[in-house]
Amino acid sequence: MKSVIVGTDFSKGSYVALEIAVDIANQLQTGIKLLWIKKEKNLLSGEQLEATTHLAEEKLQQLCDQYQAQLQHSEIHWEIKSGKVANCIADEARKEEAPMIVIGTNGASGFEKYWMGSTAVRIVQEAPCPTLTVREGFNFHKKLDNIVVPIRINANSRQKVGPAAQMARIFGSHVHILGLIESAQDALTLRTYLKQVEAFFAKEGISYSSCGRRYENYSKTVLEYANNINADLVVINTEQDRLLARLFLGTNAQQIVHNSQIPVLCIHPEDIGDIAR
Repeated sequence: MKSVIVGTDFSKGSYVALEIAVDIANQLQTGIKLLWIKKEKNLLSGEQLEATTHLAEEKLQQLCDQYQAQLQHSEIHWEIKSGKVANCIADEARKEEAPMIVIGTNGASGFEKYWMGSTAVRIVQEAPCPTLTVREGFNFHKKLDNIVVPIRINANSRQKVGPAAQMARIFGSHVHILGLIESAQDALTLRTYLKQVEAFFAKEGISYSSCGRRYENYSKTVLEYANNINADLVVINTEQDRLLARLFLGTNAQQIVHNSQIPVLCIHPEDIGDIAR
């Protein structure tokens, strides 16, 4: 049985990630695998590591007991792994044939100071499937009503549209298509792209609106627009296919994952996984 992978450090951000993952798992008719990664042994004494692991086991079981009743088609399980966070999560995603990885970021006030922005970037790099990152400060009870989908004039930009549509179906969201160009001379080509994307969402019966912007700084423009419309999710490409992304995620993707105060769904071009099917 396929499972959505949820990385947790017991921070508020990871709890929001789990809440969102339940809705995703129900829509995709999958289970959830909840993961906690042990720190390197040399950072803690043997006694400290044993106590920390025991506490993590109790917390993981409590979360499974709490959320099992909300899963409609399968079960929620937990597991503790040892090693590098990104590698462990990516390996488990492959093992579980995960349609998505969901993680909380910047959990500095939580159980572990472990899920920092750089770790989130590494998880996105290694992930064999779409990865949803959720900032700790995101409103725990806020619904994902508004989704931003940036569209540029390049071969991969529209590949995020399918996953965005699936997320919109799951959460009943309105999609804001944000067309972006660097030069006014590209306006006509961009409009052609936007018409194609609009037609797709219309065919899928998804509520949408669209607008165009010129930009100098891509990530800044996307995040400012998302903030201005009170968006709840940004869907982006990693800018590289999965093989290259393992080495270099892409400057724009890194900046958005690091700086976004709202959840970000990262898609590897040509490797969108089951979420779009």
